Amino acid sequence: MDPAFFGLLVIVLVALAFDYTNGFHDAANAIAVAVSTKALTPRVALALAAVMNLVGALLSTEVAKTVGAGIIDPPEGNNGLEIVFAALVGAITWNMITWWWGLPSSSSHALIGGLVGAALAATHSVQWVGVLENVIVPMIVSPLVGFGLGYLFMLALLWTFRRAHISKANRNFRYAQIVSSATMALGHGMQDAQKTMGIITLALFTAGEIDTFEVPFWVILAAAAAISAGTYAGGFRIVRTLGRRIIQLTPTGGFAAQTVASSVMVTTATVFAVPISTTHVTTTSIMGVGSTRRLSAVRWGVAGNIVVAWVVTLPAAAAVAALAFFLTDFAVG
Repeated sequence: MDPAFFGLLVIVLVALAFDYTNGFHDAANAIAVAVSTKALTPRVALALAAVMNLVGALLSTEVAKTVGAGIIDPPEGNNGLEIVFAALVGAITWNMITWWWGLPSSSSHALIGGLVGAALAATHSVQWVGVLENVIVPMIVSPLVGFGLGYLFMLALLWTFRRAHISKANRNFRYAQIVSSATMALGHGMQDAQKTMGIITLALFTAGEIDTFEVPFWVILAAAAAISAGTYAGGFRIVRTLGRRIIQLTPTGGFAAQTVASSVMVTTATVFAVPISTTHVTTTSIMGVGSTRRLSAVRWGVAGNIVVAWVVTLPAAAAVAALAFFLTDFAVG
């Protein structure tokens, strides 16, 4: 077997492994709230999330193109394949570290940090304007939007149903959470599965297997299947963090948080075609909803630990990816 083709095959398999870890790492984003409010049992919620992740992954490829061609200049040859491989190693390593500690960090930013770190280690060009516009700005703005809309939407629901019978309202909002959970998983598929599609397409372009940066259909199917399988495997450590440790939500609050988060995910994937962290948006939507009760209702210490993980993710994944590149380059050189 040609060494370059073998290297490409390894990268595709590693990318799908990353997609799988992304699924079980970020499954909590779609189901934590519904499980914590007892709207769905964990396994039913995971099955629903897996199916809707699959559907979402099949709907669009715009985010994939942004990740694959808008963060670093597409590299060429064997050195380029080493960059892509090292980026995946950095992202997977950070995913596993934060999963082990139960911290809902961003798989998206781990992957992007990995790309930047591997490119810098290889003295390859990074599209810093693209990083600023497609990563840094959305990273700052999307959580603020999630928090603000979560707060306002919850206030609107409280005012609209202020005279409703509490037990009846809770029962109806538990039913509504089935829909909002499905929409969350749809948005997750439209965002996170596409990032893996972008990496695989970048590897194919680098190896000369495709001439234009268009995502092949088999890549779409493979990435969609991998993230769905990972989602069904579950991420219960992170479910506990998002669903209970930040704040104990009511069914109404759970519906509000999920509706806001899914709206932000779908809008950024379809209108702006930028990769955002589903974890960031979900967490800040929960915090915004919880703040309508009173600010002290949110466990800000837990939230602070999560924010630290957010800040550290990009440079940490970049550092691991840079080390992975040096080791890979030494091994093949």
